[in-house]
Amino acid sequence: MPTGATARTAAERLFAHHLDLLERNAIADWVALFTPDGVLEFPYAPAGWPAVFRGHEQIRAQMDKYAENLSLRFDELRFHPSAAPDLVVAEFTGTGTALATGLPVHQTYISVVWTSGDQIRHYRDFWNPAVVLAALGGESAAAEVARG
Repeated sequence: MPTGATARTAAERLFAHHLDLLERNAIADWVALFTPDGVLEFPYAPAGWPAVFRGHEQIRAQMDKYAENLSLRFDELRFHPSAAPDLVVAEFTGTGTALATGLPVHQTYISVVWTSGDQIRHYRDFWNPAVVLAALGGESAAAEVARG
């Protein structure tokens, strides 16, 4: 589990587990955490990049690009209380490298995640696309990544 976190609920434990899988680039296992009709959403995706991915196939295609381009370690995980037991609101940092350029990445995230049992139903991830664009070598280089 990333440092700084003490998961109190099943939804928080699921969230911490998902970060562990991303750190290990265990993308197939990570995608399996989603319900078959699960949604992965990036409200601040750069212009021209898709912002919503639905279902295992779309989510896997997007996250394969993640694994090919970024290596991150997640720390400083903090959960914020929620009245709904199936809702996780988390803040954390990601630090690592853009693999194609070797440039450093340091990102702050806020994630809002709805769960269903031991799976993720909807993951809304707020991050700063300018950090990733710069690490990937600028907008034109990052656009190639987005196209795959």
